[in-house]
Amino acid sequence: MVTTLACAGLLTATACSGSDSGGGSSDGPVTVTVMTWESAQTNAAINKALADFKDDNITVQLLDTPAGNFGDKLASLTQAKKLPDLFWCGNDTEQQYTSQGLLVDWTDKIKDGDGDFKADKFVPSAMENWKTADGQMGGLPSLMNTYGVWYNADAFTAAGVPVPKAGWTWDEMYAAAAKLAGKNGAKYGLVADQLTSLDGPFTMSMYSVSAGGAPFTDNVNHPTKAEADAKFTEGVQKLVDAIKSGSVSPPGYDAANVQSLFSAGKVPMMFGGQWLAAGFQTDKPKVKYGFAPFPQVDIPATLYDSVGICTPQYTKNQDATFKVLEYINTKVWDAVLPASPVAPPAYTPAQTSYFDALTKAQQPTVVDTVKADLAAEKTVGVRFTTQWAQQVGDLTTANYQPILSGKKPVSELPAYIDKINGLIKSAG
Repeated sequence: MVTTLACAGLLTATACSGSDSGGGSSDGPVTVTVMTWESAQTNAAINKALADFKDDNITVQLLDTPAGNFGDKLASLTQAKKLPDLFWCGNDTEQQYTSQGLLVDWTDKIKDGDGDFKADKFVPSAMENWKTADGQMGGLPSLMNTYGVWYNADAFTAAGVPVPKAGWTWDEMYAAAAKLAGKNGAKYGLVADQLTSLDGPFTMSMYSVSAGGAPFTDNVNHPTKAEADAKFTEGVQKLVDAIKSGSVSPPGYDAANVQSLFSAGKVPMMFGGQWLAAGFQTDKPKVKYGFAPFPQVDIPATLYDSVGICTPQYTKNQDATFKVLEYINTKVWDAVLPASPVAPPAYTPAQTSYFDALTKAQQPTVVDTVKADLAAEKTVGVRFTTQWAQQVGDLTTANYQPILSGKKPVSELPAYIDKINGLIKSAG
């Protein structure tokens, strides 16, 4: 998963005291600790914004996060029961920790929240995806990841192909990729690793549901089944054909440098997230570029994904912690996103500063595409959040990716689905 903002740093040893240090009692001074995965630059902006938090009984402490592996550090703090009061978390972490009883459930707080800070003010798909099977909310989504197709407008113009725009079709995307492949140093017309990687079957759900078919799974958090119906199979066959023709990069293609290649004009189209806009704003690609919604068959469909902020059960003052959580979601992004517009807040009233910053930076296609994604009629999750998700990845490597590469026939899809359903059944 690509996390929103730069996944940069981790706690120093002095920060590992987390919630066990200086928490204070409910009727005295309280220190609320916050841990992010952001870069030093972004943390400085967050810290500056947190300094404006006004409450005589609450002190907010942003913990240092030097470079390191956030996941490993989070695991060690979890085991030691030293988690900060508020810590950045992915959807999968929130689901797994909540189901294990490790997190504070904010369901009642967000249902009966103060003023406008209530569930109905958040992006609906994010809120739905943060609920566990029994309806708990072990944290709140904070920033959205939206996805689409980045394109080199210069390459499209040179090839006499219309640039992508909302409402374009999958067939038009593959046709454009075929015309762009092999031109001006570009090997492939489209690099779409989200279609060919371990998360590829989930991305292919967009084709299926757009065509009126079933998604790959009924729920990424607590699935009861996987499925590859006629529409899903149709989408897979079109991708197989595009890969075979050489117009789309195959599974195993090294996409590590794809952004640099795109900026240099060597990749005409690539799947990616809205967060790339902030980097392009700084690095300034040599080509004229744009960002379009994913193609559709009939109904607009897109991926949904969000990151958020969680709180351990043993936090010493839940009310104080929730006040800081509310402040981050409603005020802090207003101070941070104008300088680095990487993602739209999940709390919709806080999205204005994000879109204003993109408009000021002359990124109208990013504004339009992110808004279209957030309003899409159909949304599908990007991956399973379950503890056995890696096992699905192993099945995808052994069964789904060989289909895309042409090493196995598309008729092998049902066997792949049966294996996943066997895993779901055994895990349930």
